[in-house]
Amino acid sequence: MKRFFLALMLSCGLSQAAGAETATAMFAGGCFWCMESAYQGREGITDVVSGFTGGTMSNPTYQGDHSGHFEAIEVTYDPAVISYQQLLDIYWVNVDPLDNAGQFCDKGPSYRSAIFPANESELKLAQASLGEVAARFEPAAVYTEIRPAGTFWPVEEYHQDYYLKNPVRYKYYRWNCGRDQRLEQLWGKEAISRQSH
Repeated sequence: MKRFFLALMLSCGLSQAAGAETATAMFAGGCFWCMESAYQGREGITDVVSGFTGGTMSNPTYQGDHSGHFEAIEVTYDPAVISYQQLLDIYWVNVDPLDNAGQFCDKGPSYRSAIFPANESELKLAQASLGEVAARFEPAAVYTEIRPAGTFWPVEEYHQDYYLKNPVRYKYYRWNCGRDQRLEQLWGKEAISRQSH
């Protein structure tokens, strides 16, 4: 019996230790379907959830009220495998930082681009990467914001993994939105490997 409880305690300890090895990061880049597909399935990333953040309203919904919030994703990852800097590298080549009205064909406040660092280290990395992007596109203005991380609210279930559940509709939407065309125009062919896969 003692062996059973010892094994159980060790098992729980290992689970907690494994859980402690993961971190989360939040990014807004327009349509959360497209941002989810950009991160999902990459080595070191264990989960990507679509939702809302950045606003003050509790329990925002897609069909209801989500005013003040950004469409965003929450990325759960293992920092030992993929770094926050690498997440930022993926982020930039999947957004149009020069768009102040939204992203691609989706316009409005909830479609703006933003990074939500959770601590001082992430903030410094985000600010440095923003500076590099601003220098790259100078003299054009870069509108992507850096905002403090707040509560993340997952969106309704039918939006989760939409690109996997509805691949034809998703590809049709993405193409007609001009997302990939604009990303290639901004970042060049060398960046495509870091875009949606």
